[in-house]
Amino acid sequence: MAATHHQSSAALAARQRLADRLRELRLDAGLSGRDVAARTGWQPSKVSRLETGKTPPADADIRAWCAACEMDELAPDLIAAGRAAASMYREWRRLQRAGLKNLQNSHVPSYARTKEFRVYSSTVVPGMLQTPDYALAMLRSVAAFHGGVGDVEAAVQARMERSEMVRNSGSRLVVVLEESVLRHVLGGAEVMAAQLGALLSAMSAPPVSLGIIPVSTLRQDLWTLETFTLLDAERVSVELLTAAVTVTAPSEIAQYRRAFAAMAEHAVYGAPARELVAGAIQSLSQLP
Repeated sequence: MAATHHQSSAALAARQRLADRLRELRLDAGLSGRDVAARTGWQPSKVSRLETGKTPPADADIRAWCAACEMDELAPDLIAAGRAAASMYREWRRLQRAGLKNLQNSHVPSYARTKEFRVYSSTVVPGMLQTPDYALAMLRSVAAFHGGVGDVEAAVQARMERSEMVRNSGSRLVVVLEESVLRHVLGGAEVMAAQLGALLSAMSAPPVSLGIIPVSTLRQDLWTLETFTLLDAERVSVELLTAAVTVTAPSEIAQYRRAFAAMAEHAVYGAPARELVAGAIQSLSQLP
């Protein structure tokens, strides 16, 4: 696929990282570009285009490259990275030009086939646990910052429908929140109190596990991370300011699984978690 002005800089950067990795494999194997060409039956110019990022590699190209370097075991991760380079990076602004409702609905197919969601959030209450008013306040902030189509109310409805779909599917939802999420007031005290009350109710739902990492927790293994969602063991959705990044490389998914497990160990559950939520509700009475 040729580079076009529609590709985000991050997608191009991901493609370049893959090209650099192919070059590193060749150098680690002690091969020249002509050696790889000879072993694969390619023209030397193709080798050059692949390792400079001018031409994105096909799956077969990656397998052949790894075989030439006698590193076949690396092929699955590199193939996943190659596929992700073109599709993993979706710019929020580009998607929002088509409307926030479309952005919400774009997640429906992957959510529908997911059996277990593992969500770590250091920023806001995850979408699947949001009340309509909290979602409205949050999406209004998103729209105001990024611009785009003003369909916030329709987007909220789409989010609520998506959440109901997940609940009715019988999927398991495992959530770990930083305590700061409880203290970040969106929509005013009344909206936030209702949202925190909804979290208390969610804790009683059988398919939901909700843990909270107290702000006083001493952590020596992992720092506060970006918000991310593990969808089964197939992919990870990472939320950044300007984009949603979808991770599909097995080794990277494994790292996010380790990170989630570490965060879950720091969290408190049951009565201690409820006390943190209750404390956050109580603090709302002190707002001006």
